Amino acid sequence: MTDKLAVPRQPTLKSETRQTNWRRSNLLKYNAHLAVQRSLVSGVLQKGACEVCGSDKVDGHHDRYDEPLNVRWLCRRHHVRLHQGGEDMFPMRQRPK
Repeated sequence: MTDKLAVPRQPTLKSETRQTNWRRSNLLKYNAHLAVQRSLVSGVLQKGACEVCGSDKVDGHHDRYDEPLNVRWLCRRHHVRLHQGGEDMFPMRQRPK
């Protein structure tokens, strides 16, 4: 699996909703999210179990948005905990650089 994808065309963001404004302000994050969604639909990427508790109902978490397919799979509880506390719940796991 490769982290490099063909560069998709930039999304056309014409409205002025909060969501659209967030996407405009966080284009790298938004593009990483889109890359994961496209890869899941095409079968290039498959969801795994939560890295902390093993739950199969998971969200994708990016440590680096410039590596859009390098995703940690976390259940909502552990994903929220990671973002709120900033704690590293993975002290034994070496993340590739």
